[in-house]
Amino acid sequence: MDGVPFLTQDPIPVDGDFLYEFDALDAGTFWYHPHQRSSEQVGRGLYGPLIVEEVDPIRVDRDLTWMLDDWRMTRAGQLSDEFGNRHDAMHGGRIGNSVTINGEIPERVSVQSGERIRLRLINAANARIFGLDFGDFEPVVVALDGQPVTPHAPDGGVVVIGPAMRVDLVIDMTGKPGEAVTVTDVFYEGLEYRLVDLVYGPDRLRDSVPDWSMDLPPNPLAEPDMASAARHQIVFNGGMMGQMMMGSGMGSMMDQMREGNMWFINGEAATGHMMDPLLVLPQGTSHVFEMDNRTAWHHPIHFHGHSFRVIARNGQPTRYREWQDTVLMAPEERVEIAFAADNPGDWMFHCHILEHQAAGMMGVIRVEPGTTKT
Repeated sequence: MDGVPFLTQDPIPVDGDFLYEFDALDAGTFWYHPHQRSSEQVGRGLYGPLIVEEVDPIRVDRDLTWMLDDWRMTRAGQLSDEFGNRHDAMHGGRIGNSVTINGEIPERVSVQSGERIRLRLINAANARIFGLDFGDFEPVVVALDGQPVTPHAPDGGVVVIGPAMRVDLVIDMTGKPGEAVTVTDVFYEGLEYRLVDLVYGPDRLRDSVPDWSMDLPPNPLAEPDMASAARHQIVFNGGMMGQMMMGSGMGSMMDQMREGNMWFINGEAATGHMMDPLLVLPQGTSHVFEMDNRTAWHHPIHFHGHSFRVIARNGQPTRYREWQDTVLMAPEERVEIAFAADNPGDWMFHCHILEHQAAGMMGVIRVEPGTTKT
């Protein structure tokens, strides 16, 4: 039920329908969107949140979902229809000039002094990366991409969330009745802006922070066997100002760029519908992807059909070995992910900056069914 056109199903025709049926095995914060001309269809707002509730959820006073997106608007207040232009594709993707929460430009969100909120953040933007500063609040990260993580404060106090990623926060409203706190997006230096104000009502719910647990119950994920894991090098190239892959692949990439392809995984740009697998993995085996971003741009790398552990960044082990399905790679960053190939099928592996995906930064990982680990 993955919905990738010509890979897992035919596109749903105009006035047609398709019934998606699946088992919701993992609780958490997810979302859905089309993969047919996704840079335009998602860019026009065709998506929605998909919340799978825990059997035994953590205790909070309120559960909020913020679907973050940005829109490129014209001076006439219309959505710009310049989708898929070459400049966006070669740079950071289609960045908009108006930001919304749940489809509306927000002014204020009412909160109550003393309440505890679970805030589910979903980044539905084509390309914008958000870095949210919650001011005087001390948000605690409790889940990433739907998967529980050891509760912890975000690095530098800023919640960074790339396209397709989800972050679940627990926030205690510790201010006084009548106060207001501004949430600011500080990710792009020199382009900071006020996202929304959290405004306290006149009443106080409680006087102290509750001592309720923030630990979410784990989902049934297959743990990778690190002792037997096969290692694979994945190199991302392309775009403006990036390194080219040295060696025999460079000439091929130059030829592909002349044909209009702009981004590459291991020297290949996948811009057609029928794609040969980048890797074929036997079901039940464990794998480590050593990913190297040799470009000048961020890339949220998304893997369908699996969650993976982020185990190292630039050679340094991660503190929380967090489960994710989308990992944000900074320019020139190296990231290692580990996973068990337990879900048979053909799975997309791509940058979720949708203009980068459309211009070549995607591939297919095939998990061969019916084989066993040797």
